[in-house]
Amino acid sequence: MACGAAREGKSDTAALELLPSAPRKMNESKTGGSQNPTCVFCRKNDDCPIKYGEKKTNEKWNLTVHYYCLLMSSGIWQRGKEEEGVYGFLIEDIRKEVTRASKLKCCICKKTGASIGCVTPRCKRSYHFPCGLQRECIFQFTGNFASFCWNHRPVQIITSNNYRDSLPCTICLEFIEPIPTYSILRSPCCKNAWFHRDCLQVQAINAGVFFFRCTVCNNSDIFQKEMLRMGIHIPEKDASWELEENAYQELLQHYEHCDVRRCRCKEGRDYNVPDSKWEIKRCQCCGSRGTHLACSSLQSWEQNWECLECRGILYNSGDFQKAKKHTLPNTNVGITDCLLEESSPKLPRQSPGAQREDLLRQGSKFRRDISTLIIELGFQIKKKAKRLFIDKANIWNSALDGFRNQNFNPSYTIEIAYVNENDHFGKEQPGSKQEFLSLLMQQLENSPLFEGSLSKNLSLNSQALKENLYYEAGKMLAISLVHGGPSPGFFSKTLFNCLVYGPESTQPILDDVSDFDVAQIIIRINTAATVADLNSLINEYYNYLELIGCLRLITSLSDKYMLAKDILVYHVIKRVQAPFESFKQGLRTLGVLEKIQTYPEAFCNIFCHKPENLSTKILSDLFTVHTLSDVQALGFWNSYLQAVEDGKSTVTMEDILIFATGCSSIPPAGFIPTPSIECLHMDFPVGNKCNNCLALPITSTYKEFQENMDFAIKNTLRLEKEENSHFIGH
Repeated sequence: MACGAAREGKSDTAALELLPSAPRKMNESKTGGSQNPTCVFCRKNDDCPIKYGEKKTNEKWNLTVHYYCLLMSSGIWQRGKEEEGVYGFLIEDIRKEVTRASKLKCCICKKTGASIGCVTPRCKRSYHFPCGLQRECIFQFTGNFASFCWNHRPVQIITSNNYRDSLPCTICLEFIEPIPTYSILRSPCCKNAWFHRDCLQVQAINAGVFFFRCTVCNNSDIFQKEMLRMGIHIPEKDASWELEENAYQELLQHYEHCDVRRCRCKEGRDYNVPDSKWEIKRCQCCGSRGTHLACSSLQSWEQNWECLECRGILYNSGDFQKAKKHTLPNTNVGITDCLLEESSPKLPRQSPGAQREDLLRQGSKFRRDISTLIIELGFQIKKKAKRLFIDKANIWNSALDGFRNQNFNPSYTIEIAYVNENDHFGKEQPGSKQEFLSLLMQQLENSPLFEGSLSKNLSLNSQALKENLYYEAGKMLAISLVHGGPSPGFFSKTLFNCLVYGPESTQPILDDVSDFDVAQIIIRINTAATVADLNSLINEYYNYLELIGCLRLITSLSDKYMLAKDILVYHVIKRVQAPFESFKQGLRTLGVLEKIQTYPEAFCNIFCHKPENLSTKILSDLFTVHTLSDVQALGFWNSYLQAVEDGKSTVTMEDILIFATGCSSIPPAGFIPTPSIECLHMDFPVGNKCNNCLALPITSTYKEFQENMDFAIKNTLRLEKEENSHFIGH
């Protein structure tokens, strides 16, 4: 991206690419030694890139500027190419701006040279960039590069403050008062996430636009938009850690050290000869401890081997030497002494975590629009059609029978025919594919295959596992996405990260535990105040900890965190390993899982977040209007939408969409066909879900229009719910 476009018209955000890390031109360099020239705008010789941007000197013209002072000056635009002048700002333009500013007095320091003015109409304040920072002005490094004085700066508004005590800044962890001020900012996507402005700015400079995101929920789009509004400069560059030479070199190193207690190799623990008994095999789970094949009595490389720590999580207590009741187990394993590892520092795991870094390093390549990605998956769908006979009162079993049919092919076009099992005449009624998929996803979300309230994880259901329902659930989800179904929106971040990066690279949190008793155990362990209290808890829960293989030797109070982590990993990940693998295989249908793993950021939004709430504008834009429609009825329609949004109607925006299309939200790939509106001479509206068509009644008054719309939509949806309510669960 050329520097020449950075400030042209003061509206091009390409200027964000011009960072302190931008390469120096041959005629531009930092001054060194005893020379410390001052900026021609602010008259300061400070060299602080985080505060003022990089300090540049054009030696030919003996001119020095701070990048931010230059960028935020009100009367200058970038008119040159990037190799011209300073950052593409022509020398003659810089001199003219200095001359203009020399006539303006800074309202803060009272000295001349105030090149920056508040953009608020009728506000006459001008100031230097450093003075503006000191007086808590806000400079927006986006759009028109606007600056605001302390009286007119944008503020963050919260409806109420429910925080009685101080909260930690989620970056530096120092406690702050949770009240939005110039120095204290709140995350727009996580209401309990607060930051120091200075902490955010340093993080933004280091992370760059591709890695700067909310530290709590990992959102980037909403978070960055708000931070730019509040004056945080987010440079459009790669993260600083990505620019370090050999930054990820350690990820390419294989761990080669024998960690068992009795290493039998006479050449030493680091001796490694491939294709021999002295070849070092790494732990299959973490990859960060190893053993010679001979030292662990492994017959071949193909045999699995786990280190002591991973084995304690994977295996149940039957494989370990049982300790006496109400005593803590020691580190001895009831196999052979040669399997015991000596304590050694863990190296970075050789696991899918490295794949995650590879994805992130490629930056914008993976920032794709979700609708485009799903449309690409839809290219696999063939014109050949397969009809599914669906009983609305038994959506789950109907879908299961259809998808398990030997003639069903997930790449065939799906046609829906609604039937009623109690109807002995066998009548068929054409149905909407997107309505069917929407109902199916609702069944899936509320099924016993998942546990949790809003953000769900896989449950452990032995009967469902026996019937291979986890595989079928993954298959249903994949088919739904590719064939235009709704966003799932109910996955926990933990479950999604397990699918993308692998269970071994994912750390669950307490919110993932839906079992109240298990959650209480973890909380009590985490809040233990002394080693004695911790040992007492271990004795109290000895049978449970022994059963799940999480007993460990306690040597200090800090061991409680590792113990709590072990329980979390077991309950959320290891316990459901078999359902997870089955579900994962089902999600591979039509290449969906591979697409998710390639573009995790795009898919995270539809897997872990519900769609945005519908509004008057969204529905107005969604429905196309036939050219011969009644003008008055269309006016009533727009007024009706506004009344619904304002809560002046008994129906909701979602009710209207369901009435017309069968879906409560807009699918990621949109509706096929596009929803449309027509006006007919009838008393009540009609929704054609197969064609996504809404027929509006033509009435003489708006009151009659609203009453008829409310009555038809409300009662139609109520009847449909009553027809389906007798079937509960599957």
